[in-house]
Amino acid sequence: MIRLLIADDHPVVRAGLAGLLSDEPGFEVVAEACDGDEAVRLAAATRPDVVLMDLRMPHVDGVDATARIAGGEAGDPPPRVLILTTYESDDQILAAIEAGASGYLLKAAPQAEIVAGIRSVAAGQSALSPQVAVRLVERMRRPEPDAVSLTARELDVLRLVATGHSNKQVAVALGIGESTVKTHLLKIFDKLGVADRTRAVTLAMERGLLT
Repeated sequence: MIRLLIADDHPVVRAGLAGLLSDEPGFEVVAEACDGDEAVRLAAATRPDVVLMDLRMPHVDGVDATARIAGGEAGDPPPRVLILTTYESDDQILAAIEAGASGYLLKAAPQAEIVAGIRSVAAGQSALSPQVAVRLVERMRRPEPDAVSLTARELDVLRLVATGHSNKQVAVALGIGESTVKTHLLKIFDKLGVADRTRAVTLAMERGLLT
């Protein structure tokens, strides 16, 4: 028997899913949650095998709830989380998977696809709708932003800026003119797509350019 928890902020959707899945052999709906925080609490209390998680919910959304469940707040080993939502943007898909979701299906998927996805996730496998799989492949093939093309000198400037050096101090440290430092910074801003020093340093760190 696969024990299920349904997390969705729409009562009609929860009721529809509960009715649909309760009629499937081998499924038991043990709890329903109206937001991410309640999903985490009920997952800890009822210990389901799979949590069907919507993304957009009040208070705590599905990504945060997934991360908390995968992180052990609902018990160890944690339940598997299957995202079941109407949303399929690249950022949402990646955020959910990075948070620890084992699958990502769309609510508009055929009933057979949803049922098969639940069984796959419960068995320790992954489940992705065809649309989501295509988006992930396209995302993986997409080249990284050209921020990685920073020159050695631009990286030298950015490292000093990251440690709190002013333009004048950077110029002295590197033996170049202050106007040259400003030129380097403008080129860095353009490559990273930012408008100030703080965001340039933060983004460079996020992308592993500053070590």
